Amino acid sequence: MGLRERKKAETRSAISWAAIRLAVERGFDNVKVEDIAEAAGVSPRTFNNYYSSKGEAIAARHTDRVRNLAAALRERPADESLWDAIGASAVAQFGPDLAATENPVTDPATWTAGVRATLAAPALQGDLLKAGASAEAEIAAAVADRTGTSLDRDLYPHLVAAAVVAAVNTAIGHHLRTERPVADLLAEALSQVAAGLTR
Repeated sequence: MGLRERKKAETRSAISWAAIRLAVERGFDNVKVEDIAEAAGVSPRTFNNYYSSKGEAIAARHTDRVRNLAAALRERPADESLWDAIGASAVAQFGPDLAATENPVTDPATWTAGVRATLAAPALQGDLLKAGASAEAEIAAAVADRTGTSLDRDLYPHLVAAAVVAAVNTAIGHHLRTERPVADLLAEALSQVAAGLTR
């Protein structure tokens, strides 16, 4: 990644993180694009160059992680089993990240409650669904490439992608209930999916 691309990625991440932080602190409905732009140190016009709405900006951090999961899956060794490759790719994306490290949470309980409230905001649901569908499509394409299946003809890559996205969402939801690390919960969830959810 060149300097220009790296700067754009940093700006995009800063805007997304500012949107999340403000929504958690104030409530989704009490945050304007202008507030997010100011918190990120950019103009509203720059905000609009990266995102079409505050909901898209909030969903972007999660979307990027899932898309990076798909990219990481493509890079895993060819002789590794599919579910081992998915597990390693997923856990790598959902450990601590730079944005969270640079913006430490001082009151985890208040933060977690704010995240739960933000994710439950009705006005955010459309952006979350759109982001999830886009990320799922990218995972399905990576699975199809890895397994030699067809996105047009075969059910398998779509089913695997849907299961991975469901595992990610379930792990995040359980993290918000228990505060256990998302990466640990995701590894456990994917392991159970791979084993066929047997009891």
